[in-house]
Amino acid sequence: MNNQDFWLTTLLLTCATILTRASFFVFGHVKLPNKVQHALRYAPAAAMAAIVIPELVLPGAPLTANLLNPKLLAGIGAVGFFLYRRHLLGTIVVGMGLFTLFRLLLPTV
Repeated sequence: MNNQDFWLTTLLLTCATILTRASFFVFGHVKLPNKVQHALRYAPAAAMAAIVIPELVLPGAPLTANLLNPKLLAGIGAVGFFLYRRHLLGTIVVGMGLFTLFRLLLPTV
């Protein structure tokens, strides 16, 4: 990629970002249908699952679903905490704490 292509790409991506974000101000308040609003409530959870789950079961390349995988154990503990308390920040703190604990206590495989 030469210098001209880099700046053209940067300019076009900037314009696309500004247009999509400014469209709500330019076109006024946009009312989304109820089904779309309901579906958008699940977007953060779906994004989090898409990022976290592959890291829990595929830390290297092959599937590592054994009881010596500290990431998988911490993930199970975090899910249990979330189902009990329904508190997202607490789930993250518990998951990271469990991961640190299991990483220190379990033998490396």
